[in-house]
Order: sequence, then C-alpha cells, then structure tokens
Amino acid sequence: MANLVDKINDRHIRKDIPEFRVGDTVRVDVWVKEGKKERIQAFEGLVVAKKGGSVSETFSVRKTSSGVGVTRVFPVNAPTIDKITVVKKGMVRRSKLNFVKEMRKKYNKEYKVKERN
Repeated sequence: MANLVDKINDRHIRKDIPEFRVGDTVRVDVWVKEGKKERIQAFEGLVVAKKGGSVSETFSVRKTSSGVGVTRVFPVNAPTIDKITVVKKGMVRRSKLNFVKEMRKKYNKEYKVKERN
C-alpha cells in the first residue's frame, strides 16, 4: 500500500524547483487570476521557514512593502507557482526565522543575513 502512495506522490512532485534554504532571498512568480484574465506576479523576499516534505512541502517568504511586513506561505509543488528564482544565498544558524517579525517592532531594526558562497 505504501508503494502505491509513493508512486502517486512522485507524479505530483515538481522537478523544476531549484534548491533553496531558509535565509535565502527568493523571487516567486505566481499566477494570479483577476476576473477572466491571468497574469504573473512576482513576490520577492526572505525565506523564513520550510515545513513538511514530499508533496505537502511548504515555505514561507517575508518581505516589507511600504514599511509593512508581509509573510506569504507557498506550497512548493503548487501549479500556481510559475517559477522560483534564488536571488541571494544567505547563511543563518536557525531553521525558522520567526523572530524577524518582532525585530522591527521591538528594536526598530532590520534583520541582516550574511551571504554564503
């Protein structure tokens, strides 16, 4: 039974997604439907968390636009994602960067990520 589930899951996993980690800056091109028209909208920000595995893997991207922080969760294997581009590779020591949200409120600072090669 487990083999059957694995075969079905393998069909839905996308192979065109690049390797990225928490701390990287990525640009996610998402298909947005407005009425009858469809267009691609780019969402660029810091990868704050990755969660799950296989078909149900998700990642959270955080950006600030007009001084307001926006966090968005994307399923990795979703058909609404056109492509993911790694803009900058970052080095962090944690697997979840949820504290980035409070950095602006408490300390009035922006979190800086070191770049890795």
